[in-house]
Amino acid sequence: MSTLTFRSATAADIPALIALVTSAYRGDASRAGWTTEADLLDGARIDAEGLQADLSRPRSTILLAERDGQLLACAHVADDHGKGYFGMFSVDPAQQGGGIGKVMIDAAEAHAAREWGVPVMQMTVIDVREELIAFYERRGYVRTGIKKPFPYGDARFGTPKRDDLRFEILEKPLAVQA
Repeated sequence: MSTLTFRSATAADIPALIALVTSAYRGDASRAGWTTEADLLDGARIDAEGLQADLSRPRSTILLAERDGQLLACAHVADDHGKGYFGMFSVDPAQQGGGIGKVMIDAAEAHAAREWGVPVMQMTVIDVREELIAFYERRGYVRTGIKKPFPYGDARFGTPKRDDLRFEILEKPLAVQA
């Protein structure tokens, strides 16, 4: 099997990104992997306008992981007021559990440290996703104790199936590249 290659997304990648992110989180297709949010949320996980905004924003990259030209994983990485932001992390559900996610996280953290010199990476996770939070904790992330309300009524985040969702902030110190 060939190794993963990484590159920054462009506007031409938007349709493939929508398909990947949706397959990892929403609908029946997402149930093939363990990252599904199908029992928590309906609706879109991402749209073309949001992706274009992330691509156009200064100090923001959507990092892609590919093997033999096939998109397998992605993550949005940005400098958010001097801290790294890690989000939109998605791995093709058929490829989950094979180590691609771990390599993708490492690449995203290295990118943020190298490009922007941020000392810490932060992310938001839906707080009832204990298995996902445990995955990040095994990668060195810690709970900050900060929770934020879920944006009920904002279709950009999907249509909740529960009324007890909140976002929890996790973070990890990064080795800043000299």
